Amino acid sequence: MPTPWRQFLRRAAAFAYDLAWVALALLLGYLAHANFQSLHTLDYPSLGTLLLLALPVQAGCLWAFGVYRSLWRFTSLPDVVRILKAAAVGTLLIATLAFLLHLQGVPRAALVLYPVLLLVGLTAPRLTHRWLRDHHLHQIPRQGRRTLVIGAGRGGEMVVRDLLKDHTYLPVGLLDDAPDKKGSELHGVRVLGPVRRLEETIDRLEVDLVLIAMPTAPADLMRRVTQTCTRLKVDCVTLPTLAELADTPAGVAQLRDIRIEDLLGRQPVGADTGLLDRFIQGRRVLVTGAAGSIGSELCRQVLAHGPERLIALDHSEFGVYRIDEQLRHLAPPERIISRLGDVRDAARMRDLFSEWRPQLVLHAAAYKHVHLVEQNVVEGVRTNLLGTCTVADLAVEFGVEKFLLVSTDKAVNPGNVMGASKRAAEIYCQARQGSADTNFIITRFGNVLDSAGSVVPLFRRQIEAGGPVTVTHPEVTRFFMTIPEAVSLILQSAAMGQGGEVFVLDMGEPIRIVDLARQMIRLYGLEPERDIPIRYIGLRPGEKLHEELFHVQEDLAGTLHSKILQAQARGAKSNQVRPLVGRIRMVCDEQDSVAARSVLKDWVPEYCEPACSLSELQQDKGFKASDPPRPRLMVIRRPGGE
Repeated sequence: MPTPWRQFLRRAAAFAYDLAWVALALLLGYLAHANFQSLHTLDYPSLGTLLLLALPVQAGCLWAFGVYRSLWRFTSLPDVVRILKAAAVGTLLIATLAFLLHLQGVPRAALVLYPVLLLVGLTAPRLTHRWLRDHHLHQIPRQGRRTLVIGAGRGGEMVVRDLLKDHTYLPVGLLDDAPDKKGSELHGVRVLGPVRRLEETIDRLEVDLVLIAMPTAPADLMRRVTQTCTRLKVDCVTLPTLAELADTPAGVAQLRDIRIEDLLGRQPVGADTGLLDRFIQGRRVLVTGAAGSIGSELCRQVLAHGPERLIALDHSEFGVYRIDEQLRHLAPPERIISRLGDVRDAARMRDLFSEWRPQLVLHAAAYKHVHLVEQNVVEGVRTNLLGTCTVADLAVEFGVEKFLLVSTDKAVNPGNVMGASKRAAEIYCQARQGSADTNFIITRFGNVLDSAGSVVPLFRRQIEAGGPVTVTHPEVTRFFMTIPEAVSLILQSAAMGQGGEVFVLDMGEPIRIVDLARQMIRLYGLEPERDIPIRYIGLRPGEKLHEELFHVQEDLAGTLHSKILQAQARGAKSNQVRPLVGRIRMVCDEQDSVAARSVLKDWVPEYCEPACSLSELQQDKGFKASDPPRPRLMVIRRPGGE
């Protein structure tokens, strides 16, 4: 029998049963009024008339409240609430009609007992059917992958419930570190003990799959579980993070493989939605570099806060096509303006500003690959520095409220053209602050996981090709952050900034790249050096062993957000940088990369070309080589005098 017909017949049978109970509930109400003594004493004329009123009224209420949307076998608390509402509203309407029609002989006790009897009659069979089905399923010998669930919280409960309905899996137990949960059960599956007993439990229960059902699982737990599963050759999957789940209930359909960001994970960033709504809602927002990893995520998160218009600008035709396709699934098409253009092209930028009059500018356009910019000095300077100057000047000219420069940790004590050009762009934006009503804000952060051109996709390709995985140096470290986390913090820093600030994102502890490579190899179920070799290829031109997030002379201050810090950067004046803009523009027109480096050195005194070491820089500036690269923390005065 076709499925639609089967569903129709099931609903028709449930509907007929419910109408029968409407009649039975009224009859039982009449009998209760007569103390169940004799059927002959009942007022049958009033009962018959009341039935003629009650059946269509109650049927309409049951249908209107969606009682027949779910099957009996999946009856849950929301279904009981729907039946309760239908019974209450139906009783009220029936009593009102009986009063308006002056219906005589209707006992009040019958109308009081009717909704109670109806609720019992409609819910008891449904709940009993659900319990019998679930109990019966538990008694049937099941086949499937023997699954051990980590986490007996809400996520674990929902996952176990789904696993019991899916014959692909056989849940054999749960592990949870909460002492009070040991020995308890979730849907008949027992909590066996703490997570430290993972290896013993896998061996004893012959587990095929370990499932981490904790959307907020800390990174160290993820690493311990993953390493144990890799060593024992047992598959391991996880629920997505809370940010990935959004409003979707956790369940089997959301399971995914462990990713490298899970192992390097950090606590979720708390976004101040109200602050971002006030910052973005109803405004025209220009995002430059909109096709890049950061720019595209900026576009997505900006759209979530209701801008009047989002102008997405990039010089890559395919990049603009791709981000335009993605964004049109997130907001009405009229809100999204996708445009081709190069930030270095002053005429094109002026035309764009003149047409759309942006109120907020999020400037993410940049060349970011150190070794490529080192080999293409003039192009790097033109984009990272002169492009920023062009957009910043237009922002002032057209009265933009806020201009955010997305900067980088490589701008601190730069040892390459990429970092020096970004630091020079920072200085230019600082110099423009106060010259007009536009507020300039700068935000620095390190590498983002899985961005285009980062080591994560590179390592992934190398592992899938059988190796080797190439690392520049065994001691090289970098700061890492996920793209959504970085962009959320960028937007919040822009929203809280009043103008002139250099914000620094708390990137956590730096990570050794070789450790990252080893963890990724193990995620593939392979062993570093044995299955996939690691080869050291040496630092490329302009690369440093360790990046920094702020200059040694910059004090670090706290802000209202725990993960956003403020660098007390030295200021700059417009009359100091204007001559340098003319000089750098002239040498770029002449394609003179040597002169471009020289002007950058004048602009950014701490810039050291690749041959210059950090110890030499510190000695030049009067610091000892042993001085720590990080400045001390200081407390700033918060609003309200705190």
